[in-house]
Amino acid sequence: MASLDFEKEKQVFRNYHSENLELFEAAKNAFIVIINSILAEDIPISSVTGRVKDKEECIKKFSRKYQTALEEVRTPYEIKDHITDLIGLRVVSLYESDIVRIRDILSEEFEFVEITDKIEAMESKEDSFGYKGLHVDLKLKEPRSAMREYARYNDLRFELQIRTIIQDAWSALDHKIKYKKSIPIDLKRRINTLAALFELADREFYSILEETIRSEEKEKRNRDHLSEKEQLNAFSFLVVAEEKFPDYRFQPHKVDGFVLELVDYGNLSPSRFKAIVEEGYQVVDEYKQYLGQNDSQRHALNPYMVIRHMLYKHDKTTYRRILYNDQRDRFDAWLHKYKNGKPGKKRLPPTE
Repeated sequence: MASLDFEKEKQVFRNYHSENLELFEAAKNAFIVIINSILAEDIPISSVTGRVKDKEECIKKFSRKYQTALEEVRTPYEIKDHITDLIGLRVVSLYESDIVRIRDILSEEFEFVEITDKIEAMESKEDSFGYKGLHVDLKLKEPRSAMREYARYNDLRFELQIRTIIQDAWSALDHKIKYKKSIPIDLKRRINTLAALFELADREFYSILEETIRSEEKEKRNRDHLSEKEQLNAFSFLVVAEEKFPDYRFQPHKVDGFVLELVDYGNLSPSRFKAIVEEGYQVVDEYKQYLGQNDSQRHALNPYMVIRHMLYKHDKTTYRRILYNDQRDRFDAWLHKYKNGKPGKKRLPPTE
């Protein structure tokens, strides 16, 4: 029963929190799983985390934000009705543009009780920088709310914070700055400058993503007219490699390292790389067959090793170090027979 007795309501809330803590924890974990599963296929995210707010922290928040105003107008209260973030979740996205997309996707699965757009609030001020993110209060809605495994969470709302990695980092660091308002002007300026740099970093990361996508698309459009003057890069490498190995998943970090290694051997333009691959593909493919390998075997020559053999075949002097000694010797022995029209029936030992 609501009242104006703060001491009484504190104890009521403590009892409520303790009696339902297991439910809150279970709900938090369920909401994390749901959100992860919803976003997994559409948007790459950094993390989805959650927590149940400590009971004493809840009481402090109520006292700070609501108690005085309610008691001044003699409105009875229960503390639990004013703690909307008792269950709190956070989605950390990679790019600021994903925040609205995440909101829209989740709106199809959850009932939006309240939205606090700190991005719009911050960007409406021309001389203010700081934490930007989207806070939404959510509840389950049908058809998920009707499912047996979620029925006991139907009356629970939770706060979801959606922010980028950069915004998350700024928020964490900002909370460590003890004083931000009643301080000398020079310190205020430094804090504002730092906040502006974080905002700029968010924009630049997204700008780089867009430029990366444009560069990939440009190389694909020019696949038949690859540059003869520019240096091979990850984008032009993938245009050639993905065409020859369409079923192989080229992981970005491996592509980066491999392309850097290739250009270390000397100037290698995209058009020259394509010509080398076209020239050597059939020969190295026959070499794989000669070794009795197919792509499903664990130690079969993967596309990177196939390309190494192609480059070595094309220019044994320049690319001598691109294969280990035993790999070179094995391949040289086979090439000698191949060039003389006698590949032989006996298989050579498989490569490691």
